[in-house]
Amino acid sequence: MNDLIYVALSGGVDSAAAAILLKQRGYNVRGVILRLKPDNLADDDIRDAQTVADALGITLEVLDRREEFKKITDYFCQAYIDGLTPNPCVLCNPTIKFRLLLDHAIAQGAAYLATGHYSTIVNRDGAFYIQKNPSGKDQSYFLCGLNQDILSRVIFPLSDLTKPEIRALVEAEGIPVAAKKDSQEVCFIPDNDYISFIEKAFNPKAVPGDFISKDGEKLGTHSGLYKYTIGQRKGLGAFGRPMYVLSLDPQRNTVTIGDNCDLFTDNVKIKDINFLSGASPADSFDCLVKIRCAAPPAEARLTLTADGGEIVFKNPQRAAAPGQTAAIYIDDILIGGGTICNR
Repeated sequence: MNDLIYVALSGGVDSAAAAILLKQRGYNVRGVILRLKPDNLADDDIRDAQTVADALGITLEVLDRREEFKKITDYFCQAYIDGLTPNPCVLCNPTIKFRLLLDHAIAQGAAYLATGHYSTIVNRDGAFYIQKNPSGKDQSYFLCGLNQDILSRVIFPLSDLTKPEIRALVEAEGIPVAAKKDSQEVCFIPDNDYISFIEKAFNPKAVPGDFISKDGEKLGTHSGLYKYTIGQRKGLGAFGRPMYVLSLDPQRNTVTIGDNCDLFTDNVKIKDINFLSGASPADSFDCLVKIRCAAPPAEARLTLTADGGEIVFKNPQRAAAPGQTAAIYIDDILIGGGTICNR
């Protein structure tokens, strides 16, 4: 039996707990971390990951993949410039994080790669799927781009644990990251200032344009399309009442604004659909759909089309943003996801 397993250490408490659990189960554990963030922004995470590895008596291998990761940051910046709301984690997981880590683990003779994700991999009728974690920490939404090749070689050791249990487990090992706060932002933008990141990386020309009503009436002037997202309220200016971004038009360089009620829709179109099993369960089927990571799953029906699919919701959903991911579930099982391409 091959008991060699690589654990993707991030420098945080979750991946540390994954390594602890696997050591307790008798695996031959090695740690690995990807240097992805631009410049030296990953130094602190690598230092914390090394602290974890040292405490557990395991090796840590650091893989510099900043060049490969640039395609994720470029995608992120260009999407905003094009008036979209990108989801870099959903793209990064199958193409960078899981793919590169798993390829490295296999090349070193390991049977599996483990991560600290809050989800469970299940086998249904010979295919691997992801089961939602019942806690508020569920991360299945971000994994909807994975495929059978990856899912068949990945382990999520934290699937049955709560955050307090995980912190207690790491603290019992005397590892300082037990109290480390969870990351809440995009990993390469720690201060959450995505506008400054885009301007530094791409130096886009901030071309002023019109704020318009949904009827086309000019209401004011915006300061550059990439500075706005669907549903945004702050930073729009004074209009006598609360106003929200409804849509962005890069061709006309306009930002349509309106009332909160105008943000709701009962249908969206999606493209680039990925089904974890490799195939759709049917051409049209009832499901649950999350249109962003913090949104609750909503009852819907997905119908496949020649260029993607159409989702019709039982109840209207707020701020479905083109560029964002629609994750698709049947009951509590993630079966796939696609990119929203209209409201």
